[in-house]
Amino acid sequence: MWFGQLISMVGSGLTAFALGIWVYQSTGVITDFALIYLFAELPGTIVAPIAGAIVDRYDRRQVMIVSNLGAGISTAILVLLLYVGKLQIWHIYLATAIHSTCKSFLEYAYFASTTLLVPKQHFGRASGMIQMGKAAEQLFSPVLAGLLVAIINVHGVIFIDFISFIFAILSLLFIKFPQPEQSKDGELAKGSVWSEAIYGWKYIAAHPGLLAMVFFFTSTNLFIGIVQVLLTPMILSFTNTKVLGIIMSIGGSGWLFGSMTMIIWGGMKRRIYGIFIFEFLLGIAILFMGLRPEPVLITVAAFIGFFSMPIIISSSHAIWQDKVAPDLQGRVFAMRGMICWLSFPLAYLSAGTLADRLFEPIMMEGGLLANSLGDIIGFGKGRGIGLLFIVMGLLIMVITIAAYTYPRLRLVEDELPDAFG
Repeated sequence: MWFGQLISMVGSGLTAFALGIWVYQSTGVITDFALIYLFAELPGTIVAPIAGAIVDRYDRRQVMIVSNLGAGISTAILVLLLYVGKLQIWHIYLATAIHSTCKSFLEYAYFASTTLLVPKQHFGRASGMIQMGKAAEQLFSPVLAGLLVAIINVHGVIFIDFISFIFAILSLLFIKFPQPEQSKDGELAKGSVWSEAIYGWKYIAAHPGLLAMVFFFTSTNLFIGIVQVLLTPMILSFTNTKVLGIIMSIGGSGWLFGSMTMIIWGGMKRRIYGIFIFEFLLGIAILFMGLRPEPVLITVAAFIGFFSMPIIISSSHAIWQDKVAPDLQGRVFAMRGMICWLSFPLAYLSAGTLADRLFEPIMMEGGLLANSLGDIIGFGKGRGIGLLFIVMGLLIMVITIAAYTYPRLRLVEDELPDAFG
């Protein structure tokens, strides 16, 4: 199952990169290009609660097969439209939205199925494998797509993505998924699809430790999202695109190495401590990214930050797998995901305003802080973003310390019973 989804994720990454090239070359409008990211994220986030309820109601293997099929068909239609010269930008937005919706169903069925296929002592390793798939999508797909577009054009790259969906479906046909037993909570939660979707929130709200974890990640995701948006502009403020590519490639490879570490290690025995330690380390890394406009420093800090992410995500996911009954995991995981990921659109909207209207002006020559903080971190173009990174890193560290002091979260693994033996 993992290998089939890995191939499909790399294929989807190829299409995302190739379509971005096609849109930008066709229109030359950055907004048209940026809207692809909106349609790639927002629909899946909106339908997440319903997707989770459906995942818990029906056979999860069938949900994964149908989801792959839906995404594959939308991709095939794009290939045909491009081949006959009828492809328009709204076709891409619509297909991307369909793909995002299908991906939401697929991911929650994938996560919930892992609980039934893997012994609980290996939850951390299994989550590390899933994160390795995401790393491969982010790191390898752009490189492969850049090479393939020059050889077989955009429609050839998209066709490869279609083949990857077929591969993922075929791999699922030969796997038998155990079905979750009905839990007491699952019996009480029965009702309409909508009421079962809402139950995901009720379940989280009824468990203070899990609720605190959701709010912890929602807040830190806001700061991480701001950093994600502004990292490229900050680097380009003092160097060229070639250096940017090197920094992003080496720094981004930290995600791959972090995933490999989780596969081998499995995470700390007390997983919540793994979350706190590596979240604090992530805050330090973000702080150092903004400290000085030096490529080596930023590369090392980015590597450490990216290295921490899969360990944090895998440790968190393993806790939820251990504490939530398997027949409830679809709707609970989906509600958790929707709340935590909604902070990213807010980050994307606020990052530019914070940088352009507040932090950049006060760090320009003659700015409010140019003659004070400027002596430490430098002043001029990009240094305002650097200061913003320092603030974001400090906020992540402060929130992590505050989270540690909250007993319900720190002791969540002790206070909540395991969902099964």
